[in-house]
Amino acid sequence: MSRYKATVRIKISKIFMIKERIIKYIQKNKAIDKSVLQELMATKDYKSFKHLLIRKNLSTEEDLLLLFSKEFKMPFLDLKRYKISFKNKEYLPKEVAFRYNVLPICKIGNALTLATANPLDVITYDDIKILTSVGKVDLVLSREDDVAKALQTLYKSPEEVVSFLDDDISFELSKMDGEDSLENLVTESQRPPIVRAIDLVIYNALKKRASDIHIEPYEDGLMVKYRVDGALSEEFSFPKSNQAAVIARLKIISSLDITESRLPQDGRFKVTFQDREIDFRVSSLPIQYGEKFVLRVLDKKRLSVGLKNLGFSPKPLAVFEQASKHPFGIILVTGPTGSGKSTTLYSIINQINTPEKNIITIEDPIEYQIEGITQIQAKAEIGLTFASGLRSVLRQSPDIIMVGEIRDAETADIAVKASLTGEVILSTLHTNTAVGAITRLIDMGVEPFLLASSLVASTAQRLVRQLCSHCKEAYTIEEETLTKLSFSSKQRQFYRAKGCSQCNNTGYRGRIAILEILMLDDRIREMIVNHASEEEIIEYAKKAQDFTFLRDDGFLKCIDGETSLEEVLRVTTE
Repeated sequence: MSRYKATVRIKISKIFMIKERIIKYIQKNKAIDKSVLQELMATKDYKSFKHLLIRKNLSTEEDLLLLFSKEFKMPFLDLKRYKISFKNKEYLPKEVAFRYNVLPICKIGNALTLATANPLDVITYDDIKILTSVGKVDLVLSREDDVAKALQTLYKSPEEVVSFLDDDISFELSKMDGEDSLENLVTESQRPPIVRAIDLVIYNALKKRASDIHIEPYEDGLMVKYRVDGALSEEFSFPKSNQAAVIARLKIISSLDITESRLPQDGRFKVTFQDREIDFRVSSLPIQYGEKFVLRVLDKKRLSVGLKNLGFSPKPLAVFEQASKHPFGIILVTGPTGSGKSTTLYSIINQINTPEKNIITIEDPIEYQIEGITQIQAKAEIGLTFASGLRSVLRQSPDIIMVGEIRDAETADIAVKASLTGEVILSTLHTNTAVGAITRLIDMGVEPFLLASSLVASTAQRLVRQLCSHCKEAYTIEEETLTKLSFSSKQRQFYRAKGCSQCNNTGYRGRIAILEILMLDDRIREMIVNHASEEEIIEYAKKAQDFTFLRDDGFLKCIDGETSLEEVLRVTTE
């Protein structure tokens, strides 16, 4: 009992000492009301003290943790950037970790390192020493929400949280091979746990608006990750003992060869969820610890009908719409993988898809199956490449052709010549800028005079995360900072991400496109024939067309409060 009383006295003394230090530190920068000061001093524990400071907007949790880090020589660990091993759960019983909200980080010899948001809870760490029989407990500081989320990821498996499925949720899964058999994924409670666990993986992904599901095997477990608004996050893990069963289940529903584990495989299945049909494109890849699966979620309802629904700014949108009405020629959408190029092309096709037009696509793979158009899956292994497919398509009297990607000189040459005979060619190209597409095609061997005659417009685009409308907060940026960013605007109030329950505490919900577009006119065609440089074409376009760069389009969306400066700089900084 004497040890307990002594520990309590030390704890109270430390809390009182740190209270005074923190208050003095804050008072240097902010005025604290007398009543608030009394309320702060009356709090009996650090957790209440911290939450009161945050609620009164006197400090942020991270600022407090950094102050603790300096005062008590404890390192600060950002758990969002830290990879936690599955075997960490062996260092601390689950009930102890959740009761005290501490995360096991590592164990070296007889010393256990824990991540915590409350470094002053001395009694807790004494209890943990006794419960785990370790000689020493070391602490690192982390945000409270990050610790809680990491605990959920580390200790909770789908089997344990399957009870969260509501009784009225129902969705049906069907194979993409034309078979009539259907499996009910949720309502049959008598099915094996692994089947129900995969149901949960799929159901949660749809509820969270995930674009991809990643299932990755490691030495000590199987991790499930979701990509939401372009960012991957860890959700939960399967024990290593369940890995074979999970992989077998995924192969069965995707119509893959369950006996083949040495070669990559591709499959599909579709789900009917909340009265809408969703396709899943499945890819397996043999890696060191098993097979990694990526399930691409292809929700047809997300396909925008028309360009206006993509979030383009008015000026580039007007140019794009003008280009899409051209009776023949090539329209290129450029950008890196994951920049929304295919979505833009599908939106154009949806907009011009009418019964009097013969629209044919050559894709690898076919992402969305659209009624009313002819879609061809390229298969290089049997000789059906973009180039050979394009030759065959030209004999089908098409009005509009979409080529998934111009990858080689042969495809580029056929596309250019086809556009000159009266077809509209829509395609993508891997370059970083709109003007860079011209140089890329010439480097592929396309004659400048043919390119000048066939190219209608070249665009470059990126996707930026959209600020959550429920929690975004306004702030002012110094004029000097804007000048350094080459952003000339009188507007100094911008918005940044904060985080709330609506956006899963990310501060962002959804994505929008930023765009730069070059519309070819007679002068630019003449410059192409004369081998003008990219810089010369850009200088002319800026004067004659008021050409807007990607970053400038992104800045306009910052002014409108649609995204943050951090997002725009992230996707436009080379």
